[in-house]
This record gives sequence, C-alpha cells and structure tokens, in this order.
Amino acid sequence: MQSQAQPSMHGMHLMLASPRGFCAGVERAIEIVERALELFPLPVYVRHEIVHNRYVVDGLRDKGAVFVEELGEVPNGATVIFSAHGVAQAVVEEAALRGLRVIDATCPLVTKVHLEVLRHRREGREVVLIGHAGHPEVLGTMGQAPGGVLLISTVADVATLVVRNPKRLAFVTQTTLSVDDTRGVVAALKVRFPDISGPAREDICYATQNRQDAVKRLADGVEVVLVIGAPNSSNSNRLREVAQTMGRRAYLIERAADVRAEWFANRPAVGITAGASAPEVLVQEVVERLRELGHAVSVQVMPGPAEDVVFVLPPELIV
Repeated sequence: MQSQAQPSMHGMHLMLASPRGFCAGVERAIEIVERALELFPLPVYVRHEIVHNRYVVDGLRDKGAVFVEELGEVPNGATVIFSAHGVAQAVVEEAALRGLRVIDATCPLVTKVHLEVLRHRREGREVVLIGHAGHPEVLGTMGQAPGGVLLISTVADVATLVVRNPKRLAFVTQTTLSVDDTRGVVAALKVRFPDISGPAREDICYATQNRQDAVKRLADGVEVVLVIGAPNSSNSNRLREVAQTMGRRAYLIERAADVRAEWFANRPAVGITAGASAPEVLVQEVVERLRELGHAVSVQVMPGPAEDVVFVLPPELIV
C-alpha cells in the first residue's frame, strides 16, 4: 500500500502586529449589544452594522440582535441601538418621536467630533469634514448640522472648495483615516484658509494611530502583509494602504478562507494585523490556515504600546 504524499514544509516566519484588532470603542459597542440582549425584551434592533465585521455581526445576530439599515424597519416602542459610527441628529429625533428605547453605542471619540461640529456651528463657523463620502461615520457627522458641513477627501478637493466666509471656517476629520493622508489635507486647508480653526490635534483616534504605526514597524521586517478586516472597514483599508505605501504586498482579507497560497511564493516573512473591528480569533484562524498550506510556521509578536483605554457603558446598561 502506497503511503500518502505529505505536503512539503516550507519555513515561514510570521510577525503579528501589536497592537492589532479590537479597540476600546468596538469592545464597548459589542458589550452594549450583548448586555441589551440580556436586559431587554427580544428582539433588540441595531441600526446599521454595530461594527464593520461580518463575524461579529453574525455572532450577535445568532444571539437575537436584528440588524436594520433604517429606523423605519424598527417597530414602535422597540429597543434600538445606534452603531459605533454615530448617527445624524434627524435619526435621534425620529427615534424620540416614535417612542423607541434608544441605546447609543457611538464611539466616544466620534461623539467628540460631533460636539466639535455643533460648537463651531453655534459660533458661526462653516465646518469642513475630511472623510470618505458614504461612510456611516461621515453621514452621522454631517448630519449633526445639515447644510453646515462640507465634505472633502483629498488635497485636490481643497482647491475647488467653495465656502461662505473664509474667515469663519473650521475643520474636523473622520476618526479612521490615515494620519499621513489627513496631515496633507489639513496642511492644504491651512495654506488656502489661514484663519481656519481646527482641533488641538487631528481627530484621528488613538487606536487608528497605534495600528498604523504598528503596520509601519511590521512592514520593515516582512515581505507580505495580511490585514484582517471587512472590505467596508475604513481603518482596515487604511492599514493595507500604509503597508502598500512602504512597498509591501498587502492584502485585505475577511477570513482565513480568503488566504491564497500563491501570495507567499518565495516570500517567507509574513506580517499579520487586524483592523479595529476584527476579533483576535480571526488572526489565529489565519495562522492555522498558513500551517494547513504546508508551511512550518514560527510566530513572533512584535512589541508595541499597551492600550489601556476603557470607555464606560451607557448608564441604562449598568446593573
């Protein structure tokens, strides 16, 4: 009887970025849904994906959460959770009019940007938002002051921006953009509009910054970078772009099944990171997938800053 051929083992060195995966805002949002499912009558509705990760959303759906895109899909009097990305003021008002029990899972760092927009409008400034059109966070931020927020994405957009009064202008940013890209747009704004007001520092959140810095360190020592995250996750897409900017082959994947063997031909040093909405279990799945492909895998966790930020839960969930 012939023995079955064994896959040839190729040495592969994996480096895991640190920090990676869940941030405090995502952890808080997921815990909000889980607690609401325990405390309130089912079903509990969630407007929009609570965070941009199919694995997380499917897990919460299995526990009884019902995900909807608009409040019109939520029955009167039901419990509804607003996603971590935040919502427009019109959504808040509609929920109040319909008597919905609202639990707000907006990331506190996004809420900070909303409050800046409202303050600038109260003080008579038009607001320029640096962000990506159609992203839920951008829709929510623009919806804080309809008609008073102008959206731009690139340095080129600055040149064509039409404002009411260049001396009464402020800017804010989407929290999950690349800090390097945003810095360029901010610089262009300040050149064209010297009187523009802005935050003491850009509104890039600590977790976005930490994960991008970690990818830069990671890319120094590897040839291929795998970013685990959803295709509609802004921060995950930025991580891939950061790696590509450093000349590395970089792939955005949702699950281990997306990994392709040909990506690693003659490239034994591979880096793995995960966007802020991707759980660690998906990272470990990818490591196992590389072993299944016949690689003798060694794993090294890169050093990086510890993240000890914790955001408190809404008071109605604290029991």
